[in-house]
Amino acid sequence: MSEKGFFAHPTSIIDEGCQIGEGTKIWHFTHVMSNCVIGTHCNLGQNVVVSPDVVLGNNVKVQNNVSIYTGVTCDDDVFLGPSMVFTNVINPRSAVNRRGQYAKTHVGKGASIGANATIVCGHNIGAFAFIGAGAVVTKDIPAYALVIGNPARQTGWMSEYGHKLNFDSQGIAICPESNQKYKLENNKVIRIS
Repeated sequence: MSEKGFFAHPTSIIDEGCQIGEGTKIWHFTHVMSNCVIGTHCNLGQNVVVSPDVVLGNNVKVQNNVSIYTGVTCDDDVFLGPSMVFTNVINPRSAVNRRGQYAKTHVGKGASIGANATIVCGHNIGAFAFIGAGAVVTKDIPAYALVIGNPARQTGWMSEYGHKLNFDSQGIAICPESNQKYKLENNKVIRIS
């Protein structure tokens, strides 16, 4: 760790105006652009780009080759899988400057986004949602939802520990690892214990 309380590999670039929390690690060839806020105990893998004004909560894990563009915010405990990408303009054109038209995307606490997934801007990911590898998200994803495919479609619900939930006739499911109990009601899942 440096005297600043975080580790930055010598090949990484951190622009002015960034706030980086204690215990965070920034690895090879990663570029953190101006005015980013990165929480404590985050890990940014190799060849990551964090564009200006991005906000990452505490304990966010960013795997290699991830692009996080302006307009993205991630809550605590988010996992961003290898080579996944966010977009920030709905209708990009090389010859048209749309810097003032960045759409916002919010990723809720504990959500996981799989390798090579694409999150089209302007769509929020609910807490503890699980986006499968290679999925292309083109709409909001509810909390605890499991989505896969292109375009991403929901195929189930996930526990906070990352296990698929199987609901009984009363709408109750129990995570096999944590024994936490969940309730499915009106197409929404909440943890009840």
